[in-house]
Amino acid sequence: MKKKYICTGIIFILSLCSWFSYKKIESRCAQHVLSDCAVRFHVKANSDSETDQNIKMKVKNAVVDYICQNTRNFDTVEETKIFVTRNDSTIREIAGRVIRDNGYDYPVTSYFGKQDFPEKAYGDVTFPAGNYTSYTLYLGKGRGHNWWCVLYPPLCFTDASTGTLPDSSKQMLRESLTEKEYDSVVRYRFKYFTFLNQFL
Repeated sequence: MKKKYICTGIIFILSLCSWFSYKKIESRCAQHVLSDCAVRFHVKANSDSETDQNIKMKVKNAVVDYICQNTRNFDTVEETKIFVTRNDSTIREIAGRVIRDNGYDYPVTSYFGKQDFPEKAYGDVTFPAGNYTSYTLYLGKGRGHNWWCVLYPPLCFTDASTGTLPDSSKQMLRESLTEKEYDSVVRYRFKYFTFLNQFL
């Protein structure tokens, strides 16, 4: 009887290890695809002070509104890349104006290109750690925590009540990935029995 329990335990552990290895491979494949078919957007605050973090969020609101209003009908990632690079100075001006309106004058710099990022979650989507195409705004010294979203597919807005992204946005993400890759980055949530989401 004791040997039976030991064998069952070993089988369970091996199955668990196999499952984690499988999920890791799927996540890595998804990251490789997302590296080229998505454009991440980051706003790095001047510092972690309450004032600088508040300004970061105001900058985020103004810049995301501008970008999303002008890219909402784009069908390809290339269109978004071209828009961001061509309008970089305008985007920095918008950010600078927000900073000045809040009584500060630190500069705004930007970077567009490939960057390494740790695993990060936005809403119910988790982007695996890896190298991604991204557009980053650095406010002042850029040493504070950042806010991030994805400009393409457009994933910059979440449902505040559920913390989930709109289905229309996730559909664009689904079209760029295989079903297994998509399942590896989207965390499904309960819409009504929200207390169960902590176990997902």
